[in-house]
Amino acid sequence: MSTQELIKEQVTKNKVVLYMKGTPDFPQCGFSANAIGILKECGVDAPFTVNVLENPEIRQGIKQYANWPTIPQLYINGEFIGGSDIVTEMFQNGELQTLLK
Repeated sequence: MSTQELIKEQVTKNKVVLYMKGTPDFPQCGFSANAIGILKECGVDAPFTVNVLENPEIRQGIKQYANWPTIPQLYINGEFIGGSDIVTEMFQNGELQTLLK
């Protein structure tokens, strides 16, 4: 299975997917910590997460998959939502909570 096929499978078979640096319990950057914190605030206790630091092919491949240069990246129901800034903005205006219902 190619990296792109693996990413597609991950984002389509899981409702909420976060590609991040580190893990939910030990995020390795502030942006990833912010994104996982927001998901927890929204009641998403166990999103499917991928630590891109453990897999350089996924780390590069996810940037190509979404045509988005930064990590973290949030997907809901197979759709790319955005990175930390977009997730924060959507959380603040209530859009994210609506998407997650």
